[in-house]
Amino acid sequence: MLSAMSLLAEARARLVTGERVTQSGAGFNPNFQRHAACYRYAGERLPPGRVLDLGAGVGHSFAELAPRETVGVDIDAEALAGQDRETVVADMRVLPFGDASFASVLGVHSIEHVPDAERVLAEVARVLEPGGTCTLVTPNRLTFARPDEIVDPYHFVEYDAQQLRALCESHFADVSVLGLFGSAAFAELKDAQGARLDRVLALDPLCLRRFVPRRAKQLAYDVMHTRARGQGDPRAAAITVDDFEIRDTRLEAALDLIAIGIGPSRRG
Repeated sequence: MLSAMSLLAEARARLVTGERVTQSGAGFNPNFQRHAACYRYAGERLPPGRVLDLGAGVGHSFAELAPRETVGVDIDAEALAGQDRETVVADMRVLPFGDASFASVLGVHSIEHVPDAERVLAEVARVLEPGGTCTLVTPNRLTFARPDEIVDPYHFVEYDAQQLRALCESHFADVSVLGLFGSAAFAELKDAQGARLDRVLALDPLCLRRFVPRRAKQLAYDVMHTRARGQGDPRAAAITVDDFEIRDTRLEAALDLIAIGIGPSRRG
């Protein structure tokens, strides 16, 4: 059972971070638009009815789900503050909602932030109506950072398409996996980010970073990413949701993976 103190500690750890997509300005814009594209895709395809926005953060794109009613859930009360909708501070592994409370659940870049995603899926299946739809978006471990190492200290588990499908199939009767792909303009920015990461990791050829406490790595990550994303770049500012598309082929090359589960089994 997760204690109130442990949840508070996790929330405090996220208050100031380069991980959160909080704005569309400066270097934050490409990832902001990438997230927004996922919300737009979901808004065009989710069934009618109440939506649970899982790990909602600042809720920057929930308007894409209109006219459905949405409820934003996040462990960070500060991130939820001021949103023009119902919000609930909670851990996604222990959702404070009754069974069959939502027609659909959407989690954009959230399940990678918990070490035990099975618990999240079990809760999602519980709060979904029979025949309800769950859509989970998560970075593809084969294309972001390093396939053999979780570089982002805010991520506990990262998935490829087969791993994400297997996770969802234990909780949903019908599972499909799609990919989010970026334009050449986005790829140019991503390649530049990858080159910067290469230079940083080259400073630690023995991989001693793997022995550094997680919180220390998060603090360093926040400083580097906030500084990098705070720099003005006209190429970054030019990225829009139209720089992204959803496809069902070549998932190994996708930026993000989108798992769609229909019909919760509630076996979890």
